[in-house]
Amino acid sequence: MSVGTTPGGTTPAATTPAGTTPESERDAEFQEHEKILSPDFLSVAQITEMLAEDVDGVQQKLKKFLNFKNLHTCLKEDILLDFYVSGFLWARGMDFSVIQYSKFMTLLDMLLHNLRTLHMSLEDSIKWLGEVMAEIGPSHSQKNEEWNVFNIKQANAVIDYLKISLFQHYKLYEFLFYSTREEIVIGTEQVLEVVKPSGGLFPDPLEEGISFDIYSTFIEPPLTLDTEMKGLDQEQGPEESQSEANTSDVDPLVGFTTKDIKAVLGQVTDDILIGIQTEINEKLQIQEEAFNARIEKLKKA
Repeated sequence: MSVGTTPGGTTPAATTPAGTTPESERDAEFQEHEKILSPDFLSVAQITEMLAEDVDGVQQKLKKFLNFKNLHTCLKEDILLDFYVSGFLWARGMDFSVIQYSKFMTLLDMLLHNLRTLHMSLEDSIKWLGEVMAEIGPSHSQKNEEWNVFNIKQANAVIDYLKISLFQHYKLYEFLFYSTREEIVIGTEQVLEVVKPSGGLFPDPLEEGISFDIYSTFIEPPLTLDTEMKGLDQEQGPEESQSEANTSDVDPLVGFTTKDIKAVLGQVTDDILIGIQTEINEKLQIQEEAFNARIEKLKKA
């Protein structure tokens, strides 16, 4: 307790709980306020770098800061980068200060964090945004006026932007974070048959290989029938050739009469005709069944 002087003597001064002073309470309240939207999503140095870049430069800087390395194959990274780049460019159009840039980008990241990690519903995210904007936005209390990051116009613009950029597509972002998708790899495979070289310890490189069809057709044609017969003739002796010549001179029909030949031919002809007749009957039966089925359908219709 401290005392103050008055013309009539000494009077006790105002006291605070637990021996604290108004200044210490104000410092504690300020520290509590500083925890809102902390830590910053982007540092002041990173924001300053991006402010000097064009659209492509901003995208490249954010890609580097967020450590996105699979933009061409990862749909999630591509969507998140587009979300952050669009937000930063919108803030540039609002002519925000560096502190406002920092809080706004942190607000975007925290909304996605709540959705991705805490599985916040749309209603809960809107409530959370209202609580945060009440702390960093315009306030009717004069004691917190210096803590206001955004004025009334800017706060309304931030809420409108979040409505069209995130809240309006909330289901799509839920699908992005919660649904697992199969990775579809589209490619072609080509099979190459490599012919072993006649000489050398190692085969030719794969890119120098050709298919077996091309090799056998144009490079090393296969042996023809005449060439094979000539090789066999050379291998066989003169006695075998002479015996084959004698055999070819003998008539294979020797010992058969005309009746025998007619009987054999008649039996073969009957067998062929019976097979043909059976096949024709089977086809006619199939067609008849098909026509009957169609007629039944027409009757039912």
